[in-house]
Amino acid sequence: MSSAFIIKKLEENILVFEGLLKNKSLEETLWRTKPEKWCLLEIVCHLLDEEQYDFKARLKHALETPQKPLVPIDPVGWVARHDYISKNYNDTLIMFLNERKKSIAWLKNLKKPSWGHAIKHPELGELSAELFLNNWLAHDYLHIRQILNYQYLYLKQQTNTPLSYAGNW
Repeated sequence: MSSAFIIKKLEENILVFEGLLKNKSLEETLWRTKPEKWCLLEIVCHLLDEEQYDFKARLKHALETPQKPLVPIDPVGWVARHDYISKNYNDTLIMFLNERKKSIAWLKNLKKPSWGHAIKHPELGELSAELFLNNWLAHDYLHIRQILNYQYLYLKQQTNTPLSYAGNW
């Protein structure tokens, strides 16, 4: 699969995320499938942090300075440290979508990137720029699936009607 294809899919996901996440009530953004699971607000905050501090930053690192060690990240710890639950949902969603647009512009303006450049990670071994790009899209898909599951369970709870007529979830 070409890098151009992956970048195109990352760009298309702007509309996917926007369609899945816009126009939510406060109740819906804070509802949880289980007490220990993230609410939509936390998911959107996570997407923004990942866009800024993980995939784009690490891909850039692999392309430009693969000999230097990676800056550690802590996506699970960010939930509390960045105080996700206090953020404004709509503002954070807009910031994420805008950040993704900036990422796409950056990706499209790369001049002959060396996708094979790799960082040596002490636990994970060699992590190439191509690996970061492909996993960026995989990360999108994981969260799209998570959001769809969230929306299905929210509908199920709010309607109190059997949803089996629609098909097996």
